[in-house]
Amino acid sequence: MAVTKKALLKALSNVQDPDLKQDLVTLDMIQNVKIKGKNVYFDVVLTTPACPLKELIRKDCEEALLEAFDTTVSFSINMTSNVTTISDRGPLLPQVKNIIAVASGKGGVGKSTTTANLAVALAKIGAKVGIIDADIFGPSIPTMFNCENEQPSLKVEGGRNMIIPIEQYGVQLMSIGFLTPTEDAVVWRGPMASSALKQFISDTKWHDLDYLFIDLPPGTSDIHLTLVQTIPVTGVIIVTTPQKVALADAQKGLAMFKQPQINVPILGIVENMAFFAPEELPHNKYFIFGKEGGAKFAKKNDVTLLGQIPIVQSIRESGDIGYPAVMTQGITADAYKELAAGLARQVAIRNAKGNETQVVEVTV
Repeated sequence: MAVTKKALLKALSNVQDPDLKQDLVTLDMIQNVKIKGKNVYFDVVLTTPACPLKELIRKDCEEALLEAFDTTVSFSINMTSNVTTISDRGPLLPQVKNIIAVASGKGGVGKSTTTANLAVALAKIGAKVGIIDADIFGPSIPTMFNCENEQPSLKVEGGRNMIIPIEQYGVQLMSIGFLTPTEDAVVWRGPMASSALKQFISDTKWHDLDYLFIDLPPGTSDIHLTLVQTIPVTGVIIVTTPQKVALADAQKGLAMFKQPQINVPILGIVENMAFFAPEELPHNKYFIFGKEGGAKFAKKNDVTLLGQIPIVQSIRESGDIGYPAVMTQGITADAYKELAAGLARQVAIRNAKGNETQVVEVTV
């Protein structure tokens, strides 16, 4: 068969994206085709740089081309990405493609640790990532990113003072912890905390972002309602530990987002502290908080289990020194990398198959 763009696209129309269940040509994932004699170049544009099926898609493309053309034709496949979005994003965050809330019913389950490591994992593979630390009364992100003493600068735009976020490890950051003394308590009523969150959203000069994580406080509060009323949230991650008391609270957190008047998609469950593994014996697993609690919780609620994160000493140490564990080596870093890939996958599926995200009208 002669090598033409039409023939190339016909051959590649037999290759499906395993998640989206459509062929690459229909999904407009084959771009920048160049044919120079028997040398053919093209891009496969994935929906995220964290695509865990990248090599499978490449292999399927190679097999389809080998079947359609003779072996004298040389194909150069460039795997690239363009993170998808489904929301019009509105006037507040037009430069942000996906807004992901990270929630938990109970405090102390590792929600902020999960947020920090997810953000860094995605940034390390080329995604543009930001975090809003919406836990106004107990901000952890400055400590976890080793920038407690940093202060954001201001830039005047259109007569408004815009806050320039702190950047660390390739992640843009905004937190009340940057604006108040480290040891001072934030003693505010609910409306004041909600007002602070709105200001972080509207008055921060975010650079183009593929993913903006919102690290929420525990429970279901004014902050949660303010978030869904202010900006269109792509989806939410629920973080829990395996034991019964944490799962009971996680169920309440999940139920809030699934309420008909809120209806924010659940991207998945993260089971944190799923098991203890000694550093010197990483394959030994001790289920000190119970076994498979998060997995059973995900199955019960018909949502995806995004990952099971072990509890090892290095996670605590990494958080304390402000160097996220995903930047090290070992089972913990591997678990967070897999978690990030799984999350990116769910966002892409949600954007391809879900309805457009809307700002929620809540009257309660």
